[in-house]
Amino acid sequence: MEELEMTLLEGEERMDNSIKSYQRELTTVRTSKASAALLDSITIDYYGVQTPVKQIAAISIPEANQLYIKPYDKASIKQIESAIYASTLGLTPQSDSTGIRLVLPKMTEERRKELVKQVGKMEEGAKVAIRNIRRDLNEEIKKLELPEDNEKIALEDVQKLTDKKIVEVEKVTEEKNKDLMSI
Repeated sequence: MEELEMTLLEGEERMDNSIKSYQRELTTVRTSKASAALLDSITIDYYGVQTPVKQIAAISIPEANQLYIKPYDKASIKQIESAIYASTLGLTPQSDSTGIRLVLPKMTEERRKELVKQVGKMEEGAKVAIRNIRRDLNEEIKKLELPEDNEKIALEDVQKLTDKKIVEVEKVTEEKNKDLMSI
């Protein structure tokens, strides 16, 4: 039975990690408020190594709809600018001699709806990850060769855990969509 408990705990931990990963992924979806997390996916070739912008620059939020990127090495301003242009953020960087300002335009209703769809796809990916963990747990439980009744109860426990984690993903999505649709 101790082996079963460990299997269930490990499975729950894996599901929790999937939810945390989903939450991190959601930070890259732009809302109407500026957030340094928007730049998490942007990297530049910094002395031969792909480096995230947040590691080579100070990122501040001077106003609710602005980000200011101040690289530690001013020579990297052009590279950061190019990386922002090439990204899917759809923002136009404005550089001065010391840094780059990003002004987040007001989001249109159409853009908000596009982002809600994008979040929906991310949500489905998170749910699939949790269901895959459920499948793995079910296989591990069957390998334990438990008595039939105990195996059935354990499989039901896995399904309850899966349902609970799917609801958590849905709550996270609901929060993000509410944030996206608020003006």
